[in-house]
Amino acid sequence: MAQLHELKTFVSEKGNLTVFENIIPGTIQRVFYIYEAGQSPRAGHRHHRAWNALVCLSGSCRVYCHNGQAETTYRLTNPRQCLVLEPEDWHIMDEFSEDAILLVVSNEPYDKDDYIYDPYPNSRVLAASE
Repeated sequence: MAQLHELKTFVSEKGNLTVFENIIPGTIQRVFYIYEAGQSPRAGHRHHRAWNALVCLSGSCRVYCHNGQAETTYRLTNPRQCLVLEPEDWHIMDEFSEDAILLVVSNEPYDKDDYIYDPYPNSRVLAASE
């Protein structure tokens, strides 16, 4: 299941330095960010292999996760929070603030065959769309 981590942050009069290390297994293979998304939902999938770590660098967004057994909604509101999604975590990101910048770090390069788009049968998302 997805886990919310507090990233190690060093605060000084020169500014803050937040460290992203030892968060997801393997080597970082892909980094991208989402911005100017408005209220549009993003993602709507899970993976066969990829682990993803989400950090809202600016602003805020909501992340719904379902691993086939449990579902949870997270609100990412500061750059010290890091939400780690395991491959089985079907997820949607939405409710982006106007200034939101969501950084996504993955241990796998993009591969269209790694994506599973169908939500779990017992998902609230599936029930809401019926």
